Amino acid sequence: MDLKLQGKRALVTGSSSGIGAAIALALADEGVSVVVHGRDAAKAGGVAQQVKGRGVGAEVALGDLTRDDAAAAVARGALAAFGGIDILVNCAGGVVRGDNPQWSDVRPEEWLACFDFNVVAAIRMAQALAPGMVERGWGRIINISSVGGGRFSGMHLEYGSAKCAIEHVTGNLSKVLARQGVTVNVVIPGTVLTPQSRRWILTLREQNGWSEDFAENERTYTSQFSPQPVPRLGRPEEIAAAVAFLASPRSDYTTGAALRVDGGSASAR
Repeated sequence: MDLKLQGKRALVTGSSSGIGAAIALALADEGVSVVVHGRDAAKAGGVAQQVKGRGVGAEVALGDLTRDDAAAAVARGALAAFGGIDILVNCAGGVVRGDNPQWSDVRPEEWLACFDFNVVAAIRMAQALAPGMVERGWGRIINISSVGGGRFSGMHLEYGSAKCAIEHVTGNLSKVLARQGVTVNVVIPGTVLTPQSRRWILTLREQNGWSEDFAENERTYTSQFSPQPVPRLGRPEEIAAAVAFLASPRSDYTTGAALRVDGGSASAR
């Protein structure tokens, strides 16, 4: 299917690795010029080279989106790169503590940092880039959430709460922008096989004496630790395919939607 994206321009935040990189490459495959964002120049530059290899334009914008000045500089750089941005994918985000702390040990400033990273950063970018979309009468804002936003797991309360908040922002912002030609949607991935999740499963393998068969490790993980009907983790390319559709003119009638790509984990709760 032709997604009719040829010639569009995108900024994908958090696209120097993982899901964000897969999204950048999927959009490039559809003819979209992409601004790759991250904090590591070498990683972002490597993804940009892969984007260029698809025959489209690629630029790099580096900066910490939790700071007003740095976020504004990223937005300015993205707008200058191709003369405007048609598609904003807010993929930057994550936990602020990787040690799986008890909820009572997460300090108030860490809650604030998590909301800044996962919610306010996306709002900063939307405020900077939506006006140009409105002026042209067409645009896409796609936020990346997590099944953690709707799952009461008892772990990382600050992260799940922040992801729930970005889903709320998505629905409300879609109401504001729909009549101006700009759609706002959210993709909700389940556990995806990224370098970070692979390391976590290998840690569990060592701790629990699992076999050396990684596919079997995935089946065990999706049965015991993150229950879902599909007995494996998702792949970044599967999330990227959903984003590419929502970014396209084929999705003109879709706004305020929450698209789950989660192996059925919502039905397993």
